[in-house]
Amino acid sequence: MRKSFTATRRKELRMARLSFKWIPGQLRSSSLYLVVALLVFGAVVFVLFRGHSGAPQEAVAGETVPEANAVSSLAEPAPGAAHETQPQPTTPAPSQPQFGFSPAGGMANVPAVTNEPNPAVADIVAKAVALQQSQPGRIIEVRNNLNDALKLSMSPEQRQTVKDEMAKLAENWLFGPAVFAGDTLCETYMVKRGDLLQVIGRRNKIPYEILMQINNIPKPESLQAGRALKVVKGPFHSKVHRSTFTLDLYLGDTYVRSFKVGLGKPGYETPTGVWRVQEAGKLIQPPWTDPDSGRLYTSRDPDYPLGSRWIALDGLEGAAKDRTGFAIHGTKEPEQIGTAGSRGCIRMYNGDAVL
Repeated sequence: MRKSFTATRRKELRMARLSFKWIPGQLRSSSLYLVVALLVFGAVVFVLFRGHSGAPQEAVAGETVPEANAVSSLAEPAPGAAHETQPQPTTPAPSQPQFGFSPAGGMANVPAVTNEPNPAVADIVAKAVALQQSQPGRIIEVRNNLNDALKLSMSPEQRQTVKDEMAKLAENWLFGPAVFAGDTLCETYMVKRGDLLQVIGRRNKIPYEILMQINNIPKPESLQAGRALKVVKGPFHSKVHRSTFTLDLYLGDTYVRSFKVGLGKPGYETPTGVWRVQEAGKLIQPPWTDPDSGRLYTSRDPDYPLGSRWIALDGLEGAAKDRTGFAIHGTKEPEQIGTAGSRGCIRMYNGDAVL
């Protein structure tokens, strides 16, 4: 039996201005930044839970760049109880446009896991790799074929192989400067007089910082009329698998890449259900009170536990309904990423959580 819960973010929250470099092949070091930035617009998160798995539960959440305003204190939820004290920015966040988003596919029809490799999948992968090597210009065809393969039943090893191949492709079709023939997820936009990167990004539900990185634009003011700009058609959403402690990032229904996460430990399990990111709930290293010891931590403390970001979540449906005190945040214990060690929150590497 499978249970699933989704986390939805219905409001666009303003991204704090970021400073980071994107180097193909080095996405691991900046993955937290990547997730937060990409999921800023209309982020939807699906958490998948396999009841038969003995591994810790799966929990997912969309990330966004936290606001710079600090708050009084934060606390993770106590076991089995909703924590009602939520940090609030000292200055109210400005009202933001709303984006409704229902990712294609949703949580229905999750492909079955098999012990034996699926010959059809093996054939698709072999042909896709051969095509990419012989005709690199057909990368979108290769991407789409591999993405279709993910909908089939296959062994865990095969699924990982497909995802690994697609992550390699994404460095070119998504994060590279070129727009490839037949791509419905990226397009070329001719910049007009008076255009602003921020507006172009908002129109396409994509953070303008990502457009800067993809198009090698050093600063927003350097955008010039007449330039051909690669634009990505957002928004992104993600799925978190508790059995493997991974967050899968998608553009529409197309897989992009995965990130390791940490989830709730026994007695503090991350509740299943529907979640969304709180308005003004994205914070940079806010004060936090340990609910067990009562100690107040600030970002200046060497053992500050929340890492780089705190993205507060609201529970909407299922076991998550009306639960508070949960968030996606960084960590001072990177060795616990990939394990069940939090009090219910979703942990990411600090580099992953900032973007």
